[in-house]
Amino acid sequence: MKTTIAFLTAAMFFSMACNRNDDLADAYGNFEVDETVISAQTAGEIMAFDIKEGEKYESGQLVGYIDTIELYLLKPELEANIKATASKRQNISTQIGVLKSQMANLVREQKRVENLINSGAATTKQLDDINGQIDVVKQQIRNAKSQYAAIDAQILAIEAKLRQLNEKIRKSHIVNPVHGVVLAKLAEPHEFTAPGKPLYKIANIDEMNLRVFVAGSQLSGIKLGDTYTVKIDGPGGNMIEYPGKVIWIADEAEFTPKTIQTKEERVDLVYAVKLRVKNDGRIKIGMPGELWLNKSN
Repeated sequence: MKTTIAFLTAAMFFSMACNRNDDLADAYGNFEVDETVISAQTAGEIMAFDIKEGEKYESGQLVGYIDTIELYLLKPELEANIKATASKRQNISTQIGVLKSQMANLVREQKRVENLINSGAATTKQLDDINGQIDVVKQQIRNAKSQYAAIDAQILAIEAKLRQLNEKIRKSHIVNPVHGVVLAKLAEPHEFTAPGKPLYKIANIDEMNLRVFVAGSQLSGIKLGDTYTVKIDGPGGNMIEYPGKVIWIADEAEFTPKTIQTKEERVDLVYAVKLRVKNDGRIKIGMPGELWLNKSN
């Protein structure tokens, strides 16, 4: 979201031009910033909100949090469910171990009976009975192993819920996402907020945008990425110069705003142009600025 700064009156620009003996600038405008509105990501009471207008904040800085008590109470329950479900897996592993031990005993008995049959000391019915018991144990092992998939699916489902819970807790932390200065505080501690509700506005004032309007005859000489001279009023009536890089040119003409004068005074149609200027602390939001189309070195 970007702030549109109201232009100063034409009389101010005329007075400014009369106080100088040099030529008129090619275009006039005002400085603005790329404004970001930070909104809540979850609903609840704002428990802490350490934001002050006019102060700088760094990207990633924690500036407040929204009530998370209910979320934290749910977390131990989910963690306990994961442990309980995982214990079922261990029980199945123990059960399979017992079945495999039974299988080993049956296999040994099977070999013994086969040897007895070869010597005429046992009947084939005894061997058939043992083979039947082996088949039953094999099926029991397969059935036990098939339960792993169901238990693993339960664990994955609970872990997914736990991740969702942790994400809600994370979103309850109000973390400043961009470096900049707070322009407006839109909420206070102990207010109830909701997802998408604005909390504050912030902008990086290390770089400012000068928005000016130029005549169509001037536009052909202006290119994106080119750098030109930008001037602001300085102490004692002197002008302070900055290099300004063209970052945007309107693709459609518009009627000249009443508060803007161009070198070709009061042309009917002009084009909006934005120049990015590095701020040394002297440029303020809304301050008037001038564009001189002689290229800056």
